Amino acid sequence: MSIELEKKETRHKYILIGFLILLGLIIFRYTRPYMSGFLGAATLYVLVKGQQKYLTQKLNFKKAISALLIVLEVLFFILLPLTGLTFLVIDTVSEISINPEAILRQFNEFVDNLEERLGFNIFTPENLAALPRAGSNILQVLGNGVYSFVINVIVILFVLYYMLFNSNDFETAIREILPFKEENKQILAEETRMIIQANAVGIPLMAIIQGFFAYLGYLFFGIDSAVLYAILTAFATILPIVGTMIVWVPLGISLLIGGDYVNGVALLVYGMFIIGGVDNVARFLLQKKLADIHPLITVFGVLIGIPMFGFWGVIFGPLILSLFILFFNMFRHEYVPGSKAEPRVTTRIKANKMEIPLIEPEENESNKHRINTE
Repeated sequence: MSIELEKKETRHKYILIGFLILLGLIIFRYTRPYMSGFLGAATLYVLVKGQQKYLTQKLNFKKAISALLIVLEVLFFILLPLTGLTFLVIDTVSEISINPEAILRQFNEFVDNLEERLGFNIFTPENLAALPRAGSNILQVLGNGVYSFVINVIVILFVLYYMLFNSNDFETAIREILPFKEENKQILAEETRMIIQANAVGIPLMAIIQGFFAYLGYLFFGIDSAVLYAILTAFATILPIVGTMIVWVPLGISLLIGGDYVNGVALLVYGMFIIGGVDNVARFLLQKKLADIHPLITVFGVLIGIPMFGFWGVIFGPLILSLFILFFNMFRHEYVPGSKAEPRVTTRIKANKMEIPLIEPEENESNKHRINTE
């Protein structure tokens, strides 16, 4: 009878898991447009949850008041400035008048002069037929993204408030559902926190640094609207591989097309060695300082994350790739005899230096109960 009862309970367990997976897939399908908002709220929660604990535990604020104060802080110091910059770029770009005939005429003159010096043909007008459509396509993409951006900002505020208000229950539920021993749960929490902090802090710093150097170059080489293009360059830092080249290369080519060969060549050289140098070196050094993230994890993580999650993919792409490697190392560490793998990916060096003690909430609670009864 006990065996039959055990089989029945097991069957009910798997039926319940099946319902959870089915409903989860349905929910994910219809909340997919708001996924950036959920991921943004999760990112900000990791960054500000320490403030929530300080306000509630040290200053004895009510959870609702402290959560509201933190949400207002995020709104005024993070989301509103980011929204303002986004609308500034969209508004300025949308006012740019594109004259395809003038562009082709200037480009053809530049190519004719270049072909005359080289002695062979490089381009023909037929090969450039798709160029005039690029500007309108970019404006269409920007316009379609405005609505999604605003909606996801609202989603971030609401989700972040309830995550902070129910922070203890939220973290306890995640701990309970993870199928790991307590040591690996602690490692997973450290890895996730360090990766999110490294990208959430490192990417804005990287954008500011590159935007500053780009602004100096654009100003020196006579680019109109240097501030706007510097902001575009800062935003372009999230793009993998191409990065800021998507901004300063067309600007340099436009100077060459306009006949300003000295500034055009100088801007391309400046972009390659100064702006590009900051992009390729300082990015990895900064992220490695914040967390020991391998450059390949960052590059391929961004390539994976941006198509899946949009802007927040620059954070959650490397996180997903790091978690895959982490679980692989955990499996080797736990189940492969003689394996020298460590169950860490990014925080191994920091953890060894800091000797972070493992926290086992369940065991601590039982100890407190035992002491009280004694």
